[in-house]
Amino acid sequence: MIENLIDLGSPSEFWEYFDLISRIPRCSGSEGEIRRFIQQEAKNLGFETKIDRVGNLIVKIPSKIEKENNLKIVLQCHMDMVCEKNEGIIHDFSKDPLKLKIIEIDKEKWLIAEGTTLGADNGVGIAYILTLMKKIYKGELTYDMLDLELLFTVDEEVGLVGAFNIDKDFLEGKYLINLDSEEDDSFTIGCAGGIRTIADIKINHRNIEMEINPIPMKLSITGLLGGHSGVDIHRGRANAIKILVNFLWKFNKETQFAINFIKGGNRSNAIPREAYAILYLLEEDYLPLIDLFNQIKEETKLRFHNIEPNIKIKFEKVEGFKDTKILPNKLMKRLLYILHGMPNGPISMHPKIPNLVQTSTNLASIDIQEDFLKIVTSQRSLDEISKVIIYEQMEALFFLADRRINVEHNGSYPGWEPDFDSKLLKICKDTFIELFAKEPSVHAIHAGLECGILKEKFPKMEAISMGPTIEGVHSPDERLRIKSVEKFWNFLIKLLDNIN
Repeated sequence: MIENLIDLGSPSEFWEYFDLISRIPRCSGSEGEIRRFIQQEAKNLGFETKIDRVGNLIVKIPSKIEKENNLKIVLQCHMDMVCEKNEGIIHDFSKDPLKLKIIEIDKEKWLIAEGTTLGADNGVGIAYILTLMKKIYKGELTYDMLDLELLFTVDEEVGLVGAFNIDKDFLEGKYLINLDSEEDDSFTIGCAGGIRTIADIKINHRNIEMEINPIPMKLSITGLLGGHSGVDIHRGRANAIKILVNFLWKFNKETQFAINFIKGGNRSNAIPREAYAILYLLEEDYLPLIDLFNQIKEETKLRFHNIEPNIKIKFEKVEGFKDTKILPNKLMKRLLYILHGMPNGPISMHPKIPNLVQTSTNLASIDIQEDFLKIVTSQRSLDEISKVIIYEQMEALFFLADRRINVEHNGSYPGWEPDFDSKLLKICKDTFIELFAKEPSVHAIHAGLECGILKEKFPKMEAISMGPTIEGVHSPDERLRIKSVEKFWNFLIKLLDNIN
């Protein structure tokens, strides 16, 4: 719970709602409770609601003067959040409230959640729309010529599911204002499309010979920044799985060992922050491998010292470890070939928009589940041809290692082509200049937004994405700049007034 909500600035209703929704579970796939809360709040305020077949919720607020040609505006956010926590943090996202806390960085106040993601992505959108609803109900805001459609979508973070499956008669709006961007002085008018490439590898485990007294060791990589695999992919942040594999690759060149278990990352749209492997090695190889480990550790820290100041790399014995299963040596070597040679990060830059990644790929997660090893990667591109080329290259890499690997592609979503001549963009720019006496930044992003899918389903609709300043999304470092909340609210209300 946030103390002294009134001290955080206007509108106070925003902070009250954000505080409330931070106590409600809303991981992707578990939005039932937050949907019921929003729907009940809308009903309490006297507004019509409707839920479609996949769980998207819409609240309709007609204009004060009902006319057939009134302009229909869609304000949209998603209900789910990325549920990530730091190693060692005890938190059950299915029932525990987020522990909100105000911190200060360079004399700037930020809101965080202790040890976990904050859920500002896209909790701020929920809170803004609920605030708008309440102020309209109280008569503090009126719109004579605007019909508002307030859309809350499901499962955005796990494949934009709600937007993909929205009913085609669910929306009528001409303008779509998406509240899922993260810079209070910029507008997003385009985004990358994406897809996941997933490999499932059958494991015929064998048992290590315990008579030779092998030493179980845990190699772990923790403390990385992580972040969003789209908007942060160009920042040079380390990928925990790639670092782990670099150690294993070099170990394999110098000595023999066996892999019992390997795990890293857990979301296709996040840069992995943590990874570990449990190895078995012979006693005579222990000291040489420790020396090699220390050498690679120093090289790794030197490589990332300006980017990953909190990286932790450990290689230690696992006392009392009894699991004797190991990966067959041939499979282990193939696995290391795949992962060590796998591209990760930006592949190309946009030819016309400065500093914008055109195409990228992210080695997102690896895990052993019973007798299968699953590797999840994600590819993004602002053009469909490049997206196809990069995911086909990933498939070829897997098949090069072994034709028996099962590879599938899923979660494909379209990009959103920027329209710099949009009437909605002109109104937004004019409003921004009117309020702040400067030009806003207008750009496309290397990440997926629901706007691309909604535009494809409703082609006559103009779209734009905006929001307050949020940093570190999809990681426990996520934080919301407190003063940007009021700044963005003032802009949003002025924008609706100007459209009205």
